[in-house]
Amino acid sequence: MSAAVQAKPQSRLLLSGNDAIARGVWEAGAKIAAAYPGTPSTEILESLSLYPDLYSEWSVNEKVALEVAIGGSMSGARSFCAMKHVGLNVASDAFMTVTVAGVVGGLVIAVADDVGMSSSQNEQDSRFWGRFAHVPVLEPADSQEAYEMAKYAFELSEAYNT
Repeated sequence: MSAAVQAKPQSRLLLSGNDAIARGVWEAGAKIAAAYPGTPSTEILESLSLYPDLYSEWSVNEKVALEVAIGGSMSGARSFCAMKHVGLNVASDAFMTVTVAGVVGGLVIAVADDVGMSSSQNEQDSRFWGRFAHVPVLEPADSQEAYEMAKYAFELSEAYNT
C-alpha cells in the first residue's frame, strides 16, 4: 500500500501531481471516483483506488466515467472524474449538460492535457472547454497546488452549484 494512503491527513509527503490530486480528493471527502485510463491522468484513479471509504471504477469511456460521477453528485456525494484532454471531447455531452443542470454534492473533473503529444494523437488546450461551459478552471503549477486545488475545487463546486 502506498505511503500516501497510510499517512494521516495533513502529513508532509513527497507526491507526484497525480498522487497529490488523489490525496486531495480523498481528504476532501469524495465518495465516488470514476475515470477512463489514459496517460497522463491514469495514475489519479490508480491512487484513489487504494484509499478507504471511496468507491472507484474504471469506466468503458470518458462519457460514462463522467456520468458515474454526475450520478454520485446528484445523489449528494462528493464525486470525482479524471480523463485526458481528448477524453473531454468524448464526455462533452455530459459535461455541457451538468454545467446547466447543476450539482448537489461537489463534482470535480480533472482533465490532463498532454502538452507535446508524448502519449496522445493530438495536442489541445482543454481550458477552452471550461470557458465555453462557464465553469472555473484551476491550473496547479506543482504538486502542492494540485493537492490544495483538488480540495478547494469541491468547495467551489458546491458554493456555485457547478
